[in-house]
Amino acid sequence: MRPGLSGLYTQRKKLTALSVLISVGGLFLLSAPNAVARTAMDARTAHEEVALAERYPPAAMCASCHPKQYREWSVSQHAYSQLSPMYMAMQATINLKTSVTNGDFCMRCHTPVGADIGEPLALTNLDRDPASREGVTCITCHRVSQAYGKISGRLALDEGPLVAPVKGPQGNAGLQVVLADPETYRNLSTDASNSRGKKVHAEVDHFFELTSPRFCGNCHDVLLVNGFRLEEAFSDYKTSPAHKRGVTCQDCHMGRVQGRDEGYARGPAALIVKADTPDRKVTNHYFAGPDHSIVHPGIFPHPLNPPRNLRKKTLRDWIAFDYAAGWGEAAFEKGAAKETTFPNAWRTTSHRKAARGLIVEQCETLEWARGQRLEVLRNGFVLGDISTRLKGDRLVLSVEVANGTDGHNVPTGFDAERIVFLEVDIRDDSGRQVYVSGDRDPNGDLRDTHSLYVANGDVPLDKELFNLQSKFLIKLARGGEREQVLAVNSSISARPFIRPELRPTTLYGRPAGARKHRQVLKANGSRKAAYKINIEDISWPLSADISLVVQMVPVNLVAAVAAAGFDYEMSPKTVAERVVTGAEAIWQRKLTVSSDGLIQTDIPVTSAQKQCTVEGFDEGECKFKNNLCNVL
Repeated sequence: MRPGLSGLYTQRKKLTALSVLISVGGLFLLSAPNAVARTAMDARTAHEEVALAERYPPAAMCASCHPKQYREWSVSQHAYSQLSPMYMAMQATINLKTSVTNGDFCMRCHTPVGADIGEPLALTNLDRDPASREGVTCITCHRVSQAYGKISGRLALDEGPLVAPVKGPQGNAGLQVVLADPETYRNLSTDASNSRGKKVHAEVDHFFELTSPRFCGNCHDVLLVNGFRLEEAFSDYKTSPAHKRGVTCQDCHMGRVQGRDEGYARGPAALIVKADTPDRKVTNHYFAGPDHSIVHPGIFPHPLNPPRNLRKKTLRDWIAFDYAAGWGEAAFEKGAAKETTFPNAWRTTSHRKAARGLIVEQCETLEWARGQRLEVLRNGFVLGDISTRLKGDRLVLSVEVANGTDGHNVPTGFDAERIVFLEVDIRDDSGRQVYVSGDRDPNGDLRDTHSLYVANGDVPLDKELFNLQSKFLIKLARGGEREQVLAVNSSISARPFIRPELRPTTLYGRPAGARKHRQVLKANGSRKAAYKINIEDISWPLSADISLVVQMVPVNLVAAVAAAGFDYEMSPKTVAERVVTGAEAIWQRKLTVSSDGLIQTDIPVTSAQKQCTVEGFDEGECKFKNNLCNVL
């Protein structure tokens, strides 16, 4: 059961959403529509945007020949990497806490194009260049300038128009087949100065690194400038059984099945003027993971070929489109629309109806992505053996959670902000709750040491909570350590800069002032949670609902970065609600336990994945299950 977050930020009433402009050490956290940086960006002419597209072609240019790859990428975490309001607020907060000495460290991977063109660190996405907003876009991987070793994300990109050479895992052979067959693939042009013909790449350079895990490691092993190991997905992989067998990151995350090495699909790599190229190995560009979008579905996924009357709508126009209120729906337009005052961009009925149709298409794509996300999570986390036994006046319940992969630890990557926990609800025969663990406080946080309600003594600490979230530990000025939400220590100096360590970090494997207490499951590993339930004065039998739940970030992280403001005019409450409602119970079991302490029934519960269509939506036959579109 999902909480209503009724108490969200009741103890932090002074936190506001976006209308504040904060300036510290030259860093501007700009999210308000009238912010200073918006004025500067508004000065950019349409000609300048076209010129930038000639240097860094956006993904939409690639989509005309690669629609499959574009569709998968458009809703991926790579495509969302820069658009995420959580990421934007977090990197702005870290720069605030370090007097901007963290610099563009985060941007290097989240928006390589934005880093290349020198966009301001905390500029709102509403004013960024479209190619920058695409995050890890096509040219990020297919126009890397050279074969780098493992570095921290600063990958130089080859600039040039669409016809300029790109890099691919199989080289030039496929393109040469196309260029040598003008009867099948007609009216093509590799000349940027020729206004006629369909533009295609002049050459595809063979780039073996695209098939190498090391290429992924450039961004998926994050070593901070002071030696702190923030993310270690690539390092986890390098010590895994999968690596020893020769299985690569790409084999599990770009193949037929998300999270398993079960081969690749075959098909055309491109569709050129209605003619498919010859079949070959094709990869999935979705890269499923625990993250999901919490922004307006008019903004994400990246829409391709929207209706003509919507093509000039800006991101600000879209966040003003109230799809949850029914704008554009037939019943709304016949009734409530007459009493509604619309923004200028949405005064026209035809525009609202077209927008409604596009929103439904976007939601279908998000629903497909949710299915992919559940697939990789269920392959990565397994709810194993469950047993019970009596011990005095206690029933001891044991629940095993296992790593379903041998490729890396789970969770991996940003493991200090991933919560993977067991929710256990036990009731007696009368329906009275006799035990609970993994439930939420009124803010939507687990009842752990980071809960504001636990810290204030308003709710008890969940002492038997099973949670695979790692925790940051920072060293105190007078010795000892304490947990902290962000991996930024509070400096005792008046200048809280990130400074080089005085002692070699190789001696400790980390900086002296901070470390990470990892709670992850090793490859092929497992761990058991133990719960002790008081069975005095209860009526048998007991029923137990056990769920393994995955949530992309905890609500306390929202609180930790909220002072920097959230993009798209989002409030902390809205961000937290969408984070919590996006949590997925990937495995569920229902048990019945008799008075002798033995399990009588153990029933697995799986979530039905019903894909909605435009027709199903119009006829009211189905509801979207992802948290942004279920209002439809």
